Amino acid sequence: MLPLRKISPLILLAVMSTVGCRIDMHVQPRYNPLAKSDFFADQRAARPLIAGTVARGDERADTYFYTGKNGSVLGEQMPFPVTKEVMRRGRERYNIYCSPCHSRLGDGNGFIPSRGFPQKPPSYHIERLVKAPIGHFFDVMTHGYGIMLDYSAQISPHDRWCIAAYIRALQLSQNATLADVPQGQDVPSKAPEFLEPGTGATLPQLAPAPNTSEKGESK
Repeated sequence: MLPLRKISPLILLAVMSTVGCRIDMHVQPRYNPLAKSDFFADQRAARPLIAGTVARGDERADTYFYTGKNGSVLGEQMPFPVTKEVMRRGRERYNIYCSPCHSRLGDGNGFIPSRGFPQKPPSYHIERLVKAPIGHFFDVMTHGYGIMLDYSAQISPHDRWCIAAYIRALQLSQNATLADVPQGQDVPSKAPEFLEPGTGATLPQLAPAPNTSEKGESK
């Protein structure tokens, strides 16, 4: 048998280890999500956010990025550089959310108006919208305009700016001239001519296919 003087430290160590392993440190009192609580007057365990709470990363310190305005004036510039990726993203988002009404050309002849929508959207290629500041398009997507509802819940601020940049590209695509071509850049062929801004290119009529059938050939 071990002498008592050797057993006592082992007993003391065992007692100390059990004291440090209280189960209530791991299983603390808590409420399950949406559980009932008798502590609060509304009996809801989940508490509403305090007024003015801002989500992390959503401080909106850059006012222009989130409003498209300098004070109360619509802005003329993009809040970030326009790259190929920005244009690619803008085209993708535009085709998803905007083209059903505005069409992929931006002339207002989208699928929805063709199915009897009471008011046709204006063409992006009319003088008023060609001259509109780019912040106008961001503002319309954010707050809506006329019978158009806002898309702030569906499209993030960054994607709204990407769409605005792509709308500018659509406008240039139908209203550009040779003077807009950078110096030294070749123009491979003449651009299609348009009947009116926003109506689409006039395609050359194809000559009828020659009749190759011969007399007596079965038809």
